[in-house]
Amino acid sequence: MSETGADYDGPLYAPAKKVFPQSVKGTFRRIKWALLVFCLSVYYLLPFVRWNRGPGMPDQAVLVDLEHSRFYFFFIELWPQEVYYFTGLLILAALALFLSNALFGRVWCGYFCPQTIWTDLFLQVERLIEGDRRERMMLDAAPWTGDKVRKRVLKHMVWLAIAWWTGGAWLLYFADAPTLVRDLATFQAPMTAWIWIGVLTFTTYALAGHMREQVCLYMCPWPRIQAALTDPDALNVAYRADRGEPRMSLKESTRIRAKGERAGDCIDCFQCVAVCPTGVDIREGSQLGCIQCGLCIDACDSVMAKIGRAPRLIAYDNDENSKRRMAGRSMAFRQVRARTVLYAGLIALVGAVMLYALATRARFALSVLHEKTPLFVTLSDGSIRNAYTLRFSNKWAQKRDFEIAVGGLQGALALSPDLPDGAGSPLKVSVEPDSTRAIRIFVTAPKGLKIDKFSSITFVARDLGNAETVRVDDHFFAP
Repeated sequence: MSETGADYDGPLYAPAKKVFPQSVKGTFRRIKWALLVFCLSVYYLLPFVRWNRGPGMPDQAVLVDLEHSRFYFFFIELWPQEVYYFTGLLILAALALFLSNALFGRVWCGYFCPQTIWTDLFLQVERLIEGDRRERMMLDAAPWTGDKVRKRVLKHMVWLAIAWWTGGAWLLYFADAPTLVRDLATFQAPMTAWIWIGVLTFTTYALAGHMREQVCLYMCPWPRIQAALTDPDALNVAYRADRGEPRMSLKESTRIRAKGERAGDCIDCFQCVAVCPTGVDIREGSQLGCIQCGLCIDACDSVMAKIGRAPRLIAYDNDENSKRRMAGRSMAFRQVRARTVLYAGLIALVGAVMLYALATRARFALSVLHEKTPLFVTLSDGSIRNAYTLRFSNKWAQKRDFEIAVGGLQGALALSPDLPDGAGSPLKVSVEPDSTRAIRIFVTAPKGLKIDKFSSITFVARDLGNAETVRVDDHFFAP
């Protein structure tokens, strides 16, 4: 006897039922196929796109150059010090996800998520080899025969081939793609490449081939987050119960309607459940497993067309419209509202800040470090000297010459023991391509110059080739 007073002899946890999604045709299925082809084409082919950056520079359009600590994206080149751009991209991605959720629910999960795309691809391979839903269910329950072994081996071999190329394609973003493909084909690639391809092959094969809907149900955090972000006006795939209930078979609903009594449009055919990649019955309301892919809409529309009833018994709808229909009022869709305007505004703001920073950024960097021991030195003639270490970062693939000037202290002199013309005015520094250079500079304030205990000083570095300038402020210390 349980605490509630009911007898229960079943298991505490019910095993998950295997899902056999059925193929379907319709508007949303065509959209999903188009996006699948587009996304996979970009992923697999983008590493082979070339982009001319000049002599001595890699010509791969998108490349993570770990050896030289660079990220290239067409005309954009980022250094590790510019990691804030990646932070901005993550913020933009999060805001775009929030906006898409406020507008169309889990549209990311249903159409763009890598797990959804690769699972769709693996399912199509399975259908081509083993047949549609009914044939796969029969094959799964059948004893092991030569035909079953042949189909299963062929399916898993194709799955592994796709998973292997998926892992290999990911590595192409970290090395010159044609070169790495040639090295892999001739078995001359480094062991690190083979290890990472093996890891990514296994994860793709496991997640898309075996775990499938379990990733969406148990591993992915987005369904839980989405529940906190949705509102009554967000469009989600929904069963219109006000029109579909009460459910009954086609024959019974025809008989009931002939009597002038009410019968719902839903004929309990379960086609919406059969095509669902996660096995959800959308008629039970919004659920964690629903990825909003719209395939149940296509399945239901095809059934409605066959029995001569209006389409969109299942449709993208919101909670507010369900209440309005039940009250006899017309439907309303409020896509422009405070939440969506806020998300769109933040996306525009962050994007504008990033574009401005990218357009106005310097192509070289200068850092100044004041030497602490000692903070200053009083020379024999009464002048005060401070020592600094200046580090130049040349972000170009060509050698660059810089001119250094010191401002803020009238009459101050600068010299460097690390430069051939260290006493010249202004000082000139050459920095090799794609490298950094540190030099020491002594700044001397003449005797009699009125200065505080510490005064502001400015180091100005100007590129002699294109007049690009960087200013760095520091302090000059005195007794």
